Amino acid sequence: MSTPAQVAIFSGEDVGVSPHALAATAARGRRRPRATSGILKYLFLGLGAVIMIVPFVDMLLGSLRTIPERLARPPVYLPAHPQWQNFAHVFHDLPMTQWMTNSIVVTTSITLIQLITSSAAGYALAKFHFRGRDLILRCILGAQMFPFFLFLIPMFFILRFWPLAGGNSILGQGGAGFLGSYAGLILPFAVSWYGIFMMRQFMVSIPDELLDAARVDGAGELRIFFTIVLPLAKTALATLSIFVFIYQWNEVIWSMTATRIAPKLQTVPVGIFLMRQAFTDERTFSLQQASLVISVLPVLILFLFLQRYYVRGVTAGAVKG
Repeated sequence: MSTPAQVAIFSGEDVGVSPHALAATAARGRRRPRATSGILKYLFLGLGAVIMIVPFVDMLLGSLRTIPERLARPPVYLPAHPQWQNFAHVFHDLPMTQWMTNSIVVTTSITLIQLITSSAAGYALAKFHFRGRDLILRCILGAQMFPFFLFLIPMFFILRFWPLAGGNSILGQGGAGFLGSYAGLILPFAVSWYGIFMMRQFMVSIPDELLDAARVDGAGELRIFFTIVLPLAKTALATLSIFVFIYQWNEVIWSMTATRIAPKLQTVPVGIFLMRQAFTDERTFSLQQASLVISVLPVLILFLFLQRYYVRGVTAGAVKG
């Protein structure tokens, strides 16, 4: 049992310490572990950011080195006289303008088409009740387990023998079909299983009462979809745009396969890959790295433009339906 003196000391009475001072001291003691954990967290994140940025910095510095600096041993990391003209040589000595145009047309088209198909299919799977809906959703989840390259040969023959396209007859003979055209680069990626699942997961969180109120007011399904659902799903759409654009901008396997008969349709990754195979001399590495720097810029600009939606979109897409 505590004595009155002990109680007085514990409560801060008669010892010159107020209860408020004791509470402040206790609060500071609790804040110290939190502050330490916060510092460690930011140090860890900062270290991770440095590790991820180093390859891009090395790529930029490599594009500015002279030939002697490139061939020097030990290697020279900081160029004494940066060769900014390497970026001009990329457009003068290589068909970079054509590559960039093809990449922008193909990647932008695929991104827009996938936003339409993924949002429409995701809305149907999230808000409509029909027979076979759960089976379709299971098929979508199962399709994501198969790597893309398994479908290369079937897609090649489907597009090659497409009837009445690219000089083909009604039986799909006589021409190249959709191969060697923008359609051949775009159509295989018109639908994304991941995009459908992501949009479905987000749209499940949209209140049904909001849509029912719009139906009571006489709004049709298309009007509800375009004026209510899509504005509410802008964070998920922005996140999906980043994923699709980055993947398609860097896609090489199918683009290389489909453009073998039409080199004028080669995209930036295909062009850089073929250039690296054709020129293995270290004297051309600065030009190759300058090409890589230029190819990264569109993706970087898009990400910086949409980054404020990124975290919110990923979080919203994780809502359990």
